[in-house]
Amino acid sequence: MSELSGTTLVELPLFPLRSVLFPGGRMGLRIFERRYLDLIRDTLREQQSFGIVWLPEGGAEVLKPGERQATLALIGTEARITDWDQTSDGLLGVVVEGGRRFRLASARQAEGGLYIGDITWLAELADTALPPRGSELQDLLQQLGEHPHVQRLGMDLEVGEAGALANRLAQLLPLPAADAYQILSIDEPVARLDALHDVLDALSQ
Repeated sequence: MSELSGTTLVELPLFPLRSVLFPGGRMGLRIFERRYLDLIRDTLREQQSFGIVWLPEGGAEVLKPGERQATLALIGTEARITDWDQTSDGLLGVVVEGGRRFRLASARQAEGGLYIGDITWLAELADTALPPRGSELQDLLQQLGEHPHVQRLGMDLEVGEAGALANRLAQLLPLPAADAYQILSIDEPVARLDALHDVLDALSQ
């Protein structure tokens, strides 16, 4: 750990993705690169977590010598492994669940290519009850929960708060990654749910 302007920085290994992980959300990953196989092995052995950060389209995944990483999103999510197995094609498959959100202060690549981030954990506002317009989104979540793929993830879909509902739906729905990231970046739970509702309205037009 180190101190920067009075804020404690924590070192966290990072896994850049073209998609977004939400707190309480789950996603499956297929691992084949050595750097990420090593990350998963170390995470399981030490019972620790790593960070998932959005890598926008066109973002560079490899840094040039001395280059500061500028393409990784600033807000990411802690990931913990909940299940793993070997897929039919011989790759390692893992299911991760989102934990705390964090802000990325800086990132660098280790010798093996793995990203290491200096991050600060974001303080979360208390979740709030669903607004009236949230009932239709709650019904949508239950419908998604009937899909076999969602059932295999084992995600908790019995949620009655605005932020948790927004997180689960944004994780499961095929939203554009940029929209998903903007939702993740919103601190206030009802505002996050409203933003999701606005995205769905825009996509349906």
